[in-house]
Amino acid sequence: MKLFNTPSTESLLPTVYEKKHVPAPATTVLKFPLNISPELLHPYMELIRLEKPTGTKLMFWPYAWGLTMAVYSSNPTMPLSQYSCQLFQCLVAAFLMRSSACTINDIFDRKMDASVERCKTRPLASGRISVLAASIYLVIQYLLGLAFFYFTLEGLALYVAVFQLLPLFAIYPLLKRVTYWPQAWLGFAMNFGFISAWVSITDSFDYHILGCAIIGCWCWTMLYDTIYACQDIADDLKAGVHSTAILFGTWIRPLLIGCACVFVSGLYVVGHLNGQGMGFFIVSVGGTTLHLVWQFSTVRLDLPKSCWTNFNRNGELGWIVWGGLMIDYLVVSGSLTPLFQLLL
Repeated sequence: MKLFNTPSTESLLPTVYEKKHVPAPATTVLKFPLNISPELLHPYMELIRLEKPTGTKLMFWPYAWGLTMAVYSSNPTMPLSQYSCQLFQCLVAAFLMRSSACTINDIFDRKMDASVERCKTRPLASGRISVLAASIYLVIQYLLGLAFFYFTLEGLALYVAVFQLLPLFAIYPLLKRVTYWPQAWLGFAMNFGFISAWVSITDSFDYHILGCAIIGCWCWTMLYDTIYACQDIADDLKAGVHSTAILFGTWIRPLLIGCACVFVSGLYVVGHLNGQGMGFFIVSVGGTTLHLVWQFSTVRLDLPKSCWTNFNRNGELGWIVWGGLMIDYLVVSGSLTPLFQLLL
């Protein structure tokens, strides 16, 4: 049953969804790093979406935001070199999280993916690797993740990171079968890195800051992943896959605009609670607002290509939020002066 009393999604589907997709030609140019690696490794690289970095970016940005905000408020004198090392660790964590999440998602969804035009060439759906091989590959990823967190984190931060690695993403693919709100769970799982990074610096929970941050980031994930799901509405209806893209019907654009407004409001509130400076409010909050306005003025939710382009743009949006946070950190840490001297 749909949440909103709107015409059926099937009746809203434009001609673009009714046309049969033309299979990609055999001579399709491989993306980096597939084009420089042995063909034997391609299925395993594709399984973790190594050639599609946007997912890793979307996983990384909450880590980077949480880390930078925590350093700004609790350890503003942290040397830039130490901060850079911590940021790199966040990038590795995001990569490991995203890789294992994609793998377990494809293991559960292999039969559904086989009936979705965009997904049927994935390694498991196409039969290029077995479920056993993918499962062993997943265990290896989990072991690497556990080892990485064990040697880089301690105390509360370690438990938070392990919680995100193991149960959060394993639940997501199962929800597609029972609810129209799988994106709601994904919004929590994708942005848990904000909490992990914050706790790694402060070793404590600030429930007001973390709560507002998760609510805002949750709405951001609802926005970009619902747009992502718009690519597959026709195939998902046939396969019985549930998503907010199907649930929202004709209300999809106003509801996504509402998510964007909550995201920007969440940024503002978190910045206020954390005592951020003008760099954050001008660049991060103001810049994000303008970027989202641009997104909604250009996206065509009835065109899969437009949805894919807009989804990727959200991976770039993270630079804006992080840029304002970095300005504040560099100012309060006194790192701007040596940077200016170096440039001059």
